[in-house]
Amino acid sequence: MDERAGADETVRQWREDAGREGLVLLDGFHALKHALRFGADVRRVVADDPGAVRELARELAPDVEADVVRLARPAVLRDLLPRVHPTGVAALAVRPDRAAGLADLGRLPRPAPVVVLDNPRNLGNVGAVVRLAAGFGATGVVTRGDLDPWHPNVVRAGAGLHYATTVERLALEELPPGPLYALDPEGEDIRGLTLPDDALLAFGSERHGISPELRARADHLVSLPMRPQVSSYNLATSVAMALFHWGGPRAVAPGQDGATP
Repeated sequence: MDERAGADETVRQWREDAGREGLVLLDGFHALKHALRFGADVRRVVADDPGAVRELARELAPDVEADVVRLARPAVLRDLLPRVHPTGVAALAVRPDRAAGLADLGRLPRPAPVVVLDNPRNLGNVGAVVRLAAGFGATGVVTRGDLDPWHPNVVRAGAGLHYATTVERLALEELPPGPLYALDPEGEDIRGLTLPDDALLAFGSERHGISPELRARADHLVSLPMRPQVSSYNLATSVAMALFHWGGPRAVAPGQDGATP
């Protein structure tokens, strides 16, 4: 097969797979890197310049370089995507098994809290929260409402770290077990509390806060320190403050985690 025919076949396969349910768009090198690093089943990788992407992997993520070399195929990305990431690469990966994710969320004891986003509206904010949750080692991120936490723009903002934690959309009655700590301006100052590992940490939208039904379900109302006349924090900032107060991932001795920047 000549180079042009090979490129045409790559485009055909991409378009065929892109319409399939259960495949997730990974937009950009960092999303691809993290998905591979955390065990995603990556089916297709296309790049304007596969050689440049392989060089990125060699420089930034040598732990996944072999996978990038094996998977990357040439294609004109502007013909396949509404917008092209500056790194010039995109991929399709299998969405994690939902039953396994729900089992992880429901398992007790938990090593870390679950973040609950109550009717979030901004796709980028949800992606930023997923990225935070993965970094802090949270058990997962659960959303309530009609926003899809696996929307391509959320995955893009999360830099592919959906594969490093559990991300699901659930109804109120489906929330995992554990004491529910809802962030609310009228709650108890978080600085006086110890957040347990099995906590559900619930956050409302910047404009509306937590919903009445979630507030009624909460075991504790918790507030973040804020000077008077400041109306709210960004959602991701609030999550970061709460997770930092919880304590974050357990310390690992240098060289023992095998991670690459």
